[in-house]
Amino acid sequence: MTTTITNILPEDMHRLCASSLFNRTWEALDRDDRTPEEDAAMLDMAHASLWHWRVVGAPINLSRGEWLVSRVSAVLGYPESALRHAQATLALCDQYQLSEFDRAFAHEAMARAYAVASDPKGITTHVQYGLAAAEHVKSASEQEWVRRSLGSVTTAPAQRDA
Repeated sequence: MTTTITNILPEDMHRLCASSLFNRTWEALDRDDRTPEEDAAMLDMAHASLWHWRVVGAPINLSRGEWLVSRVSAVLGYPESALRHAQATLALCDQYQLSEFDRAFAHEAMARAYAVASDPKGITTHVQYGLAAAEHVKSASEQEWVRRSLGSVTTAPAQRDA
């Protein structure tokens, strides 16, 4: 058997790594006291999670992995990366007709990317699209989650103390 970059681990290990890294990244995002080294690790974990999902994931996993990289990039102040990964999230939603929940969060990612790029028109446009998608989310709690997330997008990224 020839070893390739994607078959270096069994599928179940790729899934475990992808989901574990996603969750660890999310935990790091929730912290306000990260060091620069922890910020770098958070971005690495988001990328690693996405890579593992590229090997074994379904379109929804890829979309959410792209969303996570976009979110981390926005939090860390990297507008180009945030926008590129947000666009990938939205493209996957379109290509695979993912749920309105995922579409709403794709627009949330776009709005955050535009926020870090200081583009008020882009923010407003994608917050509106996200809210429109949220109207079609069946679960009331998921609708509220989307609305809260979209409502937290500001015109300027939060500044962190050095």
